[in-house]
Amino acid sequence: MNYYSDEKDWKWLFRNGLDWDTIIPLYYESFPTEDGFNSKEEVIDFLEEILISTGEWAGTKVADRAHLLDVEGAGVVKDGKTFPGPHLQALYKEAAELEMIGLPFPAKLGGMETPTSILLIVLEQLSRACLSSSTQMAFFTSIGEMIHRFCDEETAERLIPKIARAEISGSMCLTEPGCGSDLGMISTSATPREDGKYLLNGAKIFITNGGGGLGFVLAKVKGSEDGLSGISLFLAEQEIDEVEGLNYIVAKNEEKMGMHGSFTCEVVYENTVATLVGEEGAGFKYMLHLMNEARIAVGMQALGTIEASLGYAVNYANERVQFGKPLSELPLMRRNLEDFTTERDAIRALLIDTISHYDIFQKLDLKKKKTGELTKEEEILFNEAQLWTRKRTPLVKYYACEAATTLTQRSIQVLGGYGFMQEYPVERIHRDSFGPLLYEGTSQIQALMALKDIMKYAMKDPKRFFSNVLFKHPTTELLNGNNEWSKSFKSNHYKFKKKMVGLLMKCLRPNVSELLNAKSWASDENVSELMEHAETLCQALSYMETARVLCEHANKDEARKDLYFRYNTLIVPRLAAIYADWSIR
Repeated sequence: MNYYSDEKDWKWLFRNGLDWDTIIPLYYESFPTEDGFNSKEEVIDFLEEILISTGEWAGTKVADRAHLLDVEGAGVVKDGKTFPGPHLQALYKEAAELEMIGLPFPAKLGGMETPTSILLIVLEQLSRACLSSSTQMAFFTSIGEMIHRFCDEETAERLIPKIARAEISGSMCLTEPGCGSDLGMISTSATPREDGKYLLNGAKIFITNGGGGLGFVLAKVKGSEDGLSGISLFLAEQEIDEVEGLNYIVAKNEEKMGMHGSFTCEVVYENTVATLVGEEGAGFKYMLHLMNEARIAVGMQALGTIEASLGYAVNYANERVQFGKPLSELPLMRRNLEDFTTERDAIRALLIDTISHYDIFQKLDLKKKKTGELTKEEEILFNEAQLWTRKRTPLVKYYACEAATTLTQRSIQVLGGYGFMQEYPVERIHRDSFGPLLYEGTSQIQALMALKDIMKYAMKDPKRFFSNVLFKHPTTELLNGNNEWSKSFKSNHYKFKKKMVGLLMKCLRPNVSELLNAKSWASDENVSELMEHAETLCQALSYMETARVLCEHANKDEARKDLYFRYNTLIVPRLAAIYADWSIR
């Protein structure tokens, strides 16, 4: 199967869901290009050919060995190093041959310099085939991108071509024992040497691909202040000329519930020689860049697991006959499958729209970092893309990952007892789905991030925040002759905003006379009460943002209105339950 060519919805989204009119000029300043492209249309055709090629690879070779990779595992840890097994080695070889690893890298460093959106869609294709394979491949491109963005030119020129050829990869080393999401508590230390290098001492756990050969490590320089502002970022290489043996060791590969085909390591640093990345004390800021992309990428991974499980379940239901009919024609099963596939298609649309904004943001952010300036028009684009990226990142990570675990469970139930058997892939896909649910920040962390953004907006400009909801009604807009789906969305969105402000007023209890003085009502006690509702608020925000995207897509193509209304039918009862919870708790 080809995960692109055989999917009508993906082809529509590629052509219409990504903002090519904005993205392409950021990557190709004029035509004809040095690569011989004469127009925007030729670029789009070329990028689509990449997805056709990777869709075939993922849907055949990668998918065919997913079961064996799950059973036999990623490989072994021996003498402080990881050694990938034959299935991962085959994956790396094929990826290098397809030039998939270097998709986002500059051409001078062995890459193809394609838009980030292409890489994220490829990771989704790989996740549909095998989540472990997608995870391992992600730590080639993400590490290369971090080196290009934050390290010096000599380091980039030395390491990125090796990464593009699949000779080396890396990891992001944050988590420590007893220090999960609270990064301010990290204890790994960095001692400066006279030559400008640092010696790292400490240990990291749950490090995906910890034996890839490179590691970006968060550590505290001795004597630095406590908290996030005291954290710096370092690049450590496992094998360097000045150290006899290994510069750091991989102590073990964790035995996990799922994702058996990916390495999850404990990494130990004992006087490990490392290079400071950027400025001392700015490590958390640099790490945030990767975390933003990683959380969006994890949303794409979750979508891949949804597509894999539902694709199998729908095919099974169409072929399995019970009570004289295919399962898919039995009323309850028919309704369930319609609901499941509606949510899948809606999440797919939300993610495509989000990666479009992210692509614009990251490209302009890189230009700003490298050149120090943007044009006035670029600055406007950058600010808008940054706003949408920040708003959407916790939502897509939360929604897609929660839905993946739920819908993969439902897929097992479609198969009944067969779904519980290892002979069928849905049980593996469900086990794997818990990985994206947990790494790069749990659902609860995402919910708190979404709440933090709302509070920030409300406190920054209370007058504007409250007046936008309390004094603006969609009725006047509805009289302008808008279509039925736009009217539906505006009405639902207005109700959501009213209910959300009601929740804020209930928990924060502001005095009307001091409504515009945020400090008077945003006390720790009041905010703590609001935090109890962070997860349901994140759910509601996710539903409304998804509906917004579906409405916009229907405006582009009226044939898409059916998906909007099917999704609306799905979420209206969920929103009603959330509003009821807000009113009684």
